[in-house]
Amino acid sequence: MSGAVVDPPRWRRLEPDARREQILDCAVRLFGERPYATVSTTDIARAAGVARGLLNHYFGTKRDLYLEVVRKLVTITEVPGADVALHGDLRSRVERSVDWFLDAVSVHGKTFVAVTGAEGVGADPEIERILAAADDAAARRVLELVGLPVDVDEHRAVIRAYGGLVKAAVREWIRDEALDRSDVRRLLARVLETIVRDVLPG
Repeated sequence: MSGAVVDPPRWRRLEPDARREQILDCAVRLFGERPYATVSTTDIARAAGVARGLLNHYFGTKRDLYLEVVRKLVTITEVPGADVALHGDLRSRVERSVDWFLDAVSVHGKTFVAVTGAEGVGADPEIERILAAADDAAARRVLELVGLPVDVDEHRAVIRAYGGLVKAAVREWIRDEALDRSDVRRLLARVLETIVRDVLPG
């Protein structure tokens, strides 16, 4: 009928990689806002403006998509200005490594807390493997930034143990709001400095 107003489509055509990333970003947001059990693939598809079949095409099941969310949030990224971070005294190097981590976490803080704690899907061997690999990669990066060897098993074990404090402190900041970022930064930097100076051999 001439003169009729046609509503624009709810979604625009994207290249497959861009569409996949858009769906993943929507899943990251929803899993941060609500518990895993209450988020459906229909909810995610609706938020992304796509048919649920397209979501299934890219990711398979809801669990498969959740695994991708976990990988996205815990996978270590390169540190901007890493060459600068490797210089300076111990305190400045420690503070830069803590700032790098808090900057990364703050982008999707609620979802990071959910996927690394009890808010996720519970005991799942594959998720545990993803988290363990991410913890080890993060430990290696922290050791590199503070100027210690990364291939010493004891070094990595101690820093992975420190990672438990890191996650707890982030929960106090992001979820419970009992601490602010400056509190968390001060806590994590001072503890890491003490570990490097007084606990780790060499």
